[in-house]
This record gives sequence, structure tokens and C-alpha cells, in this order.
Amino acid sequence: MSIDNLISEIDAEIVRLEQAHSLLSGTASPAAKKRGRPAKAVKVAKAVKVAAAKPAKKKRKLSPEGRARIAAAAKARWAALKKAAKK
Repeated sequence: MSIDNLISEIDAEIVRLEQAHSLLSGTASPAAKKRGRPAKAVKVAKAVKVAAAKPAKKKRKLSPEGRARIAAAAKARWAALKKAAKK
């Protein structure tokens, strides 16, 4: 038996043992537990899942009367500031 043959048989045995270990431990695959930063696709999928869980908020509309009140208050505020700046 050559060394290359022996190494390939050992590698095949390791893969087989890892698959058996993952089946017995309940994990999907031995590569499932990767170290480091998760892939961007995983983050996007989680964000989509969270966004789908929350109900969409209705967009609130401002009535013309309310808009006029806000404009009048802003004009009064600016007039007061200009008056204070002149003094």
C-alpha cells in the first residue's frame, strides 16, 4: 500500500466518522459550526425574517388644518427669533 492510498483511506474514514457523529449529536452537518463572522446572506435572511414577523405600520397623513397650524407656529417662532436678534 502506498502512502497516498493510505492517506486517502484515512480521510474517507474521517469523513464517515464525522457524518456519524453529526447524526448522533443531532447537528445537520459537521461544517455547520463554523467559526468567525457569519456570512452576509445569513444576516439578510434573519433581517427579512424579523421584518416579516412585524406587522406593517400604516402611514399617518397630516390634515390640511394640521399642516396650517404647524406652518403658523413655525412662522411665529421665526418671527420671535428675528425680533430677538434685532434687539
